[in-house]
Amino acid sequence: MTELLSSSTFWMALSIGCYALGVKIQQKTGSALCNPLLISAILVGVLLVATGTTYQTYESAGQLISFFLTPATVALAVPIYRKLDVLKKNLVPILAGALVGSLTSILSVLFFCRLFGLSDATTRSLVPKSVTTPIGVALSEMLGGLAPVTAIAVVFTGIVGAILLPTFLKCIGVRNPVQMGLSIGTAAHAVGTSRAIELGETEGAMSGLAIGVAGLLTALLVSIGSIFFA
Repeated sequence: MTELLSSSTFWMALSIGCYALGVKIQQKTGSALCNPLLISAILVGVLLVATGTTYQTYESAGQLISFFLTPATVALAVPIYRKLDVLKKNLVPILAGALVGSLTSILSVLFFCRLFGLSDATTRSLVPKSVTTPIGVALSEMLGGLAPVTAIAVVFTGIVGAILLPTFLKCIGVRNPVQMGLSIGTAAHAVGTSRAIELGETEGAMSGLAIGVAGLLTALLVSIGSIFFA
C-alpha cells in the first residue's frame, strides 16, 4: 500500500479519475458551481490528507499532468482556425480588449495589495494571476515572486472566473459571442476557456485566442513595469 501511495502514476490516474468524476457531476447537475477542476482539487486534497501523502510525493504526478498542458493549449488553435473570419473582422477590438483587460488585472492587484498591506513578495506573486500557469509562473519568478503562490492564484482565478463570469456578463448585457469569449479568456485563461467552449464554438475560439494575446500583453506590460519601477 505504501508503494502505491508513493507512486506518481497512481496519483496521476487518481487525479484524472477525480476530474472525470467532476465532469460527470457537472453534466448531471448543469451547475456552473460544480466546476470539474474545483471538484477534483477538493477530492485529491482530501485523499492526500487522509492518506498522509506529502505534497512532494504528489508533485511528481502533477509534473506528469503538466506535461500535457502544452499540447492541450495548442489544440485550442483548431476552433480559432475555424473562426478565422471572425478574428479578422474583429482584430482591433480583440487586441484592444485584451490590452485593457490585462492592464486592469495588473493595476487591480497592485491597488488591492497596497490597500490590504500585503508584502512585496506576495504582490509580485499575484500580478500575473490572470494568465495561463506557465506564463504566470515565469513572470512571477522574473519579478522575484513566489511561484507556488502564483500557481494557486492562477488556478483560483480561473475557477472563480469560469463559475461567475458567464452569468455576470449576461447580467451586464453582454450577449455578443466574441465579447463574451474574449472577456472570459482574458480574465480566466484556460480554465475559463473550458467553460467558454461549453457556451459555443465562437466563445471558445475567442477565449482560446485571448489566452495567448493576454499572456503576451501581460508579459510585455510586466517587463516594461519592472524596468521603470525597479
